[in-house]
Amino acid sequence: MRPVAAPKTTHKPGPQKQRGRLTVVTALDADDVRERSIASFRRRTQRLKGHASNEPKEKLIREVTIPEAITIQELANRMSERAVDVIRLLMKQGAMYKITDVIDADTAQLIAEELGHTVKRVAASDVEEGLFDVVDDSTDTEPRSPVVTVMGHVDHGKTSLLDALRHANVVSGEAGGITQHIGAYQVLSPESGTKITFIDTPGHAAFTAMRARGAKVTDIVVLVVAADDGVMPQTVEAINHAKAARVPIIVAINKIDKPDARPERVRTELLQHEVQVESLGGEVVDVEVSAKNKTNLDRLLEMIALQAELLDLKTNSQRPAEGTVIEAKLDRGRGPVATVLVQRGTLRVGDIIVAGAEMGRVRALISDQGENLDEAGPSVPVEVLGFNGPPEAGDRLAVVENEARARQVTSYRAHQKRENAAASISGMRGSLEQMMSQLKTAGRKEFPLIVKADVQGSLEAILGSLEKLGTEEVAARILHAGVGGISESDVTLAEGFNAAIIGFSVRANKEAAAAAKRNGIEIRYYNIIYDLVDDIKKAMSGLLAPTLRETMLGNAQILEVFNISKVGKVAGCRVTDGTVERGANVRLIRDNVVVHEGKLSTLKRFKDEVKEVVAGQECGMAFENYGDMRVGDVIECYRVETIQRSL
Repeated sequence: MRPVAAPKTTHKPGPQKQRGRLTVVTALDADDVRERSIASFRRRTQRLKGHASNEPKEKLIREVTIPEAITIQELANRMSERAVDVIRLLMKQGAMYKITDVIDADTAQLIAEELGHTVKRVAASDVEEGLFDVVDDSTDTEPRSPVVTVMGHVDHGKTSLLDALRHANVVSGEAGGITQHIGAYQVLSPESGTKITFIDTPGHAAFTAMRARGAKVTDIVVLVVAADDGVMPQTVEAINHAKAARVPIIVAINKIDKPDARPERVRTELLQHEVQVESLGGEVVDVEVSAKNKTNLDRLLEMIALQAELLDLKTNSQRPAEGTVIEAKLDRGRGPVATVLVQRGTLRVGDIIVAGAEMGRVRALISDQGENLDEAGPSVPVEVLGFNGPPEAGDRLAVVENEARARQVTSYRAHQKRENAAASISGMRGSLEQMMSQLKTAGRKEFPLIVKADVQGSLEAILGSLEKLGTEEVAARILHAGVGGISESDVTLAEGFNAAIIGFSVRANKEAAAAAKRNGIEIRYYNIIYDLVDDIKKAMSGLLAPTLRETMLGNAQILEVFNISKVGKVAGCRVTDGTVERGANVRLIRDNVVVHEGKLSTLKRFKDEVKEVVAGQECGMAFENYGDMRVGDVIECYRVETIQRSL
């Protein structure tokens, strides 16, 4: 049986299957016509543009600002060139550099000019331009309070006078009854109702720099002289500071309530220093006052107001503030605190400020009465909180427009400070004079110290005093000096150098005190500067080599030399002058030449050992470890005394 044939089917050709890559898009949109991809389109445009890209681009010519030193990377960025091209140029000149290397301004200029750019050279110090002493363009200048500095000798009553004017009592809190800090206060004049800013300066000899700083920021100097004591060394120094600063002087003759007060003597003594008071036909105003009995204080304030009126003090309070840091300290609770006297403009909370190598944003302004202020105008003393670190006393403060500018200024100043410090350490090469002084100090004994003080001014005074103590033989070596409490790192440093730590009006924290006790490091605390200086002086005196002094006792002449068994040679002598003592040092002199120096081993009169023999008597002598004695030799007897020296 034949198999059944399969039914015939007519095959209709279906739609042409799309060749190509199966992607999510093609799978989902199977019906859509496939479009050209973006990547393909980009490749096409790239191909068409290919010839054009080979054409040289138009070169950018720039004015390049070049400082004293610049990195290759920074120079390339400023010229809009590749750093590789800059390095290639330097290699052609035979120098190998990396991209981060620093080149000097001359090299940078050569490269920039070779690449076709113009150059503008600037000094690093240009960052400080326009920071201070910008002329007030405003015509609406208004009167400001006078700044008065109170100066004079120690214990002449400067702070007491200020206390009487302010109705305060600062004196009671002073260590040892002497001012060791600089203070700034505002007083309201009862007559005119105007404010007067007073700056109190220390009178102790060590605080010269503080007094100079006080005279520099002031308009008027009040020279306080005690009527019972007269003109003293620091009074003369204060007069010189005032003359150097070219400011008028008002003489306050204090302590007139004392029975031995002689104001006329003070006036006469001032004449020797070219200060001629009005009563003696001069121009300097003098007021007799008593801080204790509050006598004539109104007259003193009246004279200050009158002098200020003559000076016609005006300023523009609307400009950014400028001022001077009078004192700076590190407060444990508040951080770095600077006492600032605003001289021009107005200082406000939130301002970005620069002082020396420190910058910051004003967090708070505190008046001399302890009140919080939003702003401080010209001639107002305020405590400023917000610095990154304590600035140095005497630094000028300025408000800058932004943090970048502040950072630029402070980094330049910090760099300058580091360079100066490095130069002072290593820079004893150079002139012949310096080489000689280096030779002098080469054999010097050093007394290592770490000094911590409460404020910058005190630290400056301590370091100055310690430097003066140094001689060619011994000197204090300050390993570290800073403001603030004694920390553990100070103790570690002291341990490394076996140094003593000095705290002036500061204390060591708990960890530092424990570490010091554990390592046997001595921490000495002081509140009064002359105690500190005296103690260091005594300690440094101990490093001085003692002086040896010879005292002549007498001479003896050898008449006969005996050879005694078991003893050796013994000289029979007659003492010609003075006395001869057993155990004393002796010299044997033959024909005016010293042939032996040593000690007497025996001294006998007849058969007895004696302690001493006086002139005219005869005795027997034997030397220790020496026997070459001859008739006619002279024996000189002397004693050596060791005398401890002091600075």
